[in-house]
Amino acid sequence: MAALNHKDLVTFGSLVPGIVSKLVRLPSVVNAIKSALHVKDDDYLSLGWKIEENARLYPDRPAILCENERLTHREYNEAVNRYCHYLLSEGVKKGEPVVVMLENRPEFLMVAGALAKIGAIASLINTNQRNQVLLHSISLTKGLRFIIGEELVDAFETVRPDLKLSGEETFYFVPDGGKNPAPKGYIDLPLAAARMPADNPKTTGTIQAKDPICYIFTSGTTGMPKAAIMGNRRWVSAMFGLGRLLMNMKTDDVLYCPLPLFHTTGFCVGWTVASSMGSAFAIRRKFSAGEFWKDAEKFNATAFVYIGELCRYLLNQPESLSDGRNPMKKCIGNGLRPDIWSEFKSRFAIRQISELYGATEFGFAFVNLFNIDNTVGMCLTPFAIVRYDIENEKPILDANGYMPRVKKGESGILLGEISDKTPFHGYTDPKASEQKIWRDVFKQGDIWLNTGDFVRDLGYRHIQFSDRLGDTFRWKGENVSTTEVEETINTMEHVEQAAVYGVRIPGTDGRAGMAAIIPSVPEDSFDLKELAETLHRVLPPYAIPKFIRFKKEIETTPTFKVKKVVLHNEGFDPGVIPEPLFAMLPGKKEYIPLNKSLYQDIVAGKYRF
Repeated sequence: MAALNHKDLVTFGSLVPGIVSKLVRLPSVVNAIKSALHVKDDDYLSLGWKIEENARLYPDRPAILCENERLTHREYNEAVNRYCHYLLSEGVKKGEPVVVMLENRPEFLMVAGALAKIGAIASLINTNQRNQVLLHSISLTKGLRFIIGEELVDAFETVRPDLKLSGEETFYFVPDGGKNPAPKGYIDLPLAAARMPADNPKTTGTIQAKDPICYIFTSGTTGMPKAAIMGNRRWVSAMFGLGRLLMNMKTDDVLYCPLPLFHTTGFCVGWTVASSMGSAFAIRRKFSAGEFWKDAEKFNATAFVYIGELCRYLLNQPESLSDGRNPMKKCIGNGLRPDIWSEFKSRFAIRQISELYGATEFGFAFVNLFNIDNTVGMCLTPFAIVRYDIENEKPILDANGYMPRVKKGESGILLGEISDKTPFHGYTDPKASEQKIWRDVFKQGDIWLNTGDFVRDLGYRHIQFSDRLGDTFRWKGENVSTTEVEETINTMEHVEQAAVYGVRIPGTDGRAGMAAIIPSVPEDSFDLKELAETLHRVLPPYAIPKFIRFKKEIETTPTFKVKKVVLHNEGFDPGVIPEPLFAMLPGKKEYIPLNKSLYQDIVAGKYRF
């Protein structure tokens, strides 16, 4: 872990400017806090309710902007209603899972909105997933209905034969540009919905805050992707807390979101913030550093949603005299690292960075309420940071068998108290849910969620994110499951064992994948070309290891768990590692020997991973 910069510790003096800014609008701040914290399970508040409220309050204001499309709140709500009425006529029911595979486009928001008004659960499949990972994700929440975008039909059809379908399923097709007809066996959903009424369905009024909206897939910290339940209570609370309290959104604001809507940051941060006061939600298919500021000008965006990697990509673009003259002065997201925070804020003239932290499957959050640099902010609900033994991968216990909290300035594992106010909805897999829960942490009978994240206590209830522990690392904005990658490598004929983990590359966010392999043949006979081809065929690009090392044996614990801490610490430095090392450079699809000269070029930033 990086050494603590004591300048990052929060003092009362650093809080004062932010407190003053909130006092200026005290009534709205108090109302937003009360609204965010007091959403109850039996309240009739939901995503569908908010879509209808915005259509009533701001009918002619823009709701969705995408490429050259523009939909007002009235037009968007009517489109959602048509989809909703059609799906109801098809027999879609409350609580029914519906697989949704769509890239960022207005139809995604229409489908998600329609299912939310029914109370069906949209299973938001990660559109980057392919083959076995895609099959696994779909199988977790498989129902009888599949809504597939034209752009993803091929990916879906590849795994369809292995889904063990009953023959009673219905497949809906959402055209992308209208160039191709629905494939055989699919219903053209927009065409079928076009003849339906545009009035609000009665079902919206039956949806309560306790009802789920969707499944969002996360690999978390314990292996393969899991389906986390996102509820209306979480979505509505985020709307009040993030949109009204934190970002102080206005109706004439435009929030730009180039992040995928199947992820929490897009769905439960971007969409909620834009919806909070009827602001326009400008979306893009996929993030482009070269088009980012052009889109800002095109949509006249005043705010944007980010992840840390996005900010670094923007900084890596050639500097321009217009960098500070962009229209976007506030942003919200997560993962902006301290090493680029000040530079990013200064170069692009960002006045407010609303960094936050939250877990997809858990209803607590840290928010940078007072606009302090280098922190994810504070949390209004109970949390704890406890001491952790990284070497042996377990919490440290005191003489009484309880977990001691860290002191100000120290780091440890972040826990969130599970209660009625902060419920843990968990995953579709009860076993996976139970693995996240720690009991009897400070006293007998208490119950806490282990986030699996290493954070620093900055004081005044503020924290700074340090790292992610466990069997997952983050790269290119995605959580990479080491289990998934290990299983792929272990299927190869000449692999005896593989251990996959993340390593830091200077100048990048997250960790790049690295695999330690025990070959069953002499090292010079191992087919690295076949390995690279297999990885590219089976895994999404972000999950492919950038570095390979051979080992004679891999150190394990008494319970045969690989001691990845040792591997983490050795990194990919040929000056430390005596065994052969290999690297896959950016834009390449093969591994080449990694010597000291190439290593120095990589750490010096010659190659942009």
